Amino acid sequence: MSAIGSPVGEAGVGGLCVEDLTVRFGSVTAVDGVTLAVSPGEIVALVGPSGCGKSTLLRAVAGLQPADGRVLWGDVDLSTERVDRRRFGLMFQDHALFAHRDVAENVAFGLRMAGVGADDRALRIREVLDLVGLATHGDRSIDTLSGGEAQRVALARSLAPRPRLLMLDEPLGSLDRTLRDRLAVDLRRILASSGTAAIHVTHDQEEAYAVADRLVVMRDGRIERDGPVAEVWADPRTEFVARFLGHHNVLEPETARALGFPVPRDASGLVVRESAVTLVGHDRTDGPESGSGRLSAVVADVRFRGAISRVELSVESPAGPVSLAVHRSRAPAVGEGVVLRFDPGEVAVLRS
Repeated sequence: MSAIGSPVGEAGVGGLCVEDLTVRFGSVTAVDGVTLAVSPGEIVALVGPSGCGKSTLLRAVAGLQPADGRVLWGDVDLSTERVDRRRFGLMFQDHALFAHRDVAENVAFGLRMAGVGADDRALRIREVLDLVGLATHGDRSIDTLSGGEAQRVALARSLAPRPRLLMLDEPLGSLDRTLRDRLAVDLRRILASSGTAAIHVTHDQEEAYAVADRLVVMRDGRIERDGPVAEVWADPRTEFVARFLGHHNVLEPETARALGFPVPRDASGLVVRESAVTLVGHDRTDGPESGSGRLSAVVADVRFRGAISRVELSVESPAGPVSLAVHRSRAPAVGEGVVLRFDPGEVAVLRS
């Protein structure tokens, strides 16, 4: 039996290393030669469109899905180990709590399976329920919990055995937007406080930004982009990643040049960040004097989104009209003529 101050299983060092992992379903390759590393304590968000292979990759790492390639923790190859011997935790969108057991008994499940004694088990239950903000909910029945509380219990149950890696597959997907946004922040705090390495699968970019240290973008079973969250957003590198992450202003090289942006010869396009565009006379400042000049535009559409509005602009350029989108708290009216100033430093270069 394990003391509560120690992991239920020996944690090991070095973190997760996935090498050339491939999953096939007949003639369909769902995961195509993926190599990925997750350091101890690191939180990685795995994102991409539906069907890109992110959940299949997660299941293969967990040992729930047969795969070619290797899954290691440190220098120990786990590829042939059973699911329960990998000492990875799993949490899914359908939290699958035991309705006939109260909150504390649900949290205790993994500890019982690991042979943790009653006293240590009770202490660990108190620790993780306090961690997820449910310290007084131990004797509550599952059917009295809200959706957010149920997700917290599922997270506590996953964390209780001290997994060396926690894998979460769309854990907040069934919740409404307001609750999801709040729990995403809490999830980040809880994982960071516990020091648990995590792979968080989601199709929601905002959720990924809130939770993760690192962003891994998948496409057609492969990793398209991998890096720190802010870096990947600012420098998506490919048109697919740029559009998936919500960049609206993805321009062809000729169009970007016509607007006055310097474009490298080997570039396949340019992302003009919303921060690159100043609406002269509408923004509080006329923008940096180092801008690339001014161009006229007409407001084509305004979509209210609460604190900000999405403004679509038809911009007159030497190459003809160009459509751009910006976000503004004080939006001009549809049909209004405006003048734009660009900051050429606020762009990202795309390559094929």
